[in-house]
Amino acid sequence: MKTASLLDNLEYKDEKPAIQVLLETESTKEIRIVFRKGQQMKEHQTPFPIAVEIFEGKIDFGVQGTTHTLEKGALVALGGGVPHDLKALEDSIVRLSLSKSDSVQRVEKVIE
Repeated sequence: MKTASLLDNLEYKDEKPAIQVLLETESTKEIRIVFRKGQQMKEHQTPFPIAVEIFEGKIDFGVQGTTHTLEKGALVALGGGVPHDLKALEDSIVRLSLSKSDSVQRVEKVIE
């Protein structure tokens, strides 16, 4: 059994979103992304399917040019290769489920 918490050791960075791998399973990497209001992740895509949970806050989630405002509790699933972007409308905590085959470094490059 593995455990993690989306609330433990929260770190909000002033210059860019904070990314932390919470745990890895046999098939996924569970990542927490902590946004300050106004921070964003530019348009990007992943080669593998992802799932995104808005754990806390409010995010504008753009998918192929259409913006969807997502609030606490919202879940999104995207297939690989789908362009998307995120912008925090308020301080937010986002959970990202990546394929085990995907890399956390790819996610980190999106916020640079």
